[in-house]
Amino acid sequence: MKNWIQWSCRIIAALLLLQTLFFKFTADPESVLLFTTLGIEPWGRILTGILELITSILLLWPAYTRYGALLGAGTMAGAIFSHLTILGIAFNGDVLLFVYACLVFGCCFVLLWLEREKFYSLLLKIKKS
Repeated sequence: MKNWIQWSCRIIAALLLLQTLFFKFTADPESVLLFTTLGIEPWGRILTGILELITSILLLWPAYTRYGALLGAGTMAGAIFSHLTILGIAFNGDVLLFVYACLVFGCCFVLLWLEREKFYSLLLKIKKS
């Protein structure tokens, strides 16, 4: 059951992140408007796209899932914060981006929870050195 949950969360988060890359990397007008509203166009759009690509790769690579989940949760926390404070939940009349950010954050949080023992052992190794 744990394995099924992990793979479901990995695939859902990675697919949601990967499908938005096209819009970020091709400078889709809605993506440009979003990052212009945030005051970080174009570098913020491109950097976010790169982070989301790296996150997707790490999520789908089982040995590095925990790092992808950490990066994804952090990136999506920033997206959720931006929606709640600047963009609004329904940016440009559409709630889909906010919903995607919440779904990816939730999947990454579940993955982090399931991988918590690996994080604890990593912290112990760092503490000993």
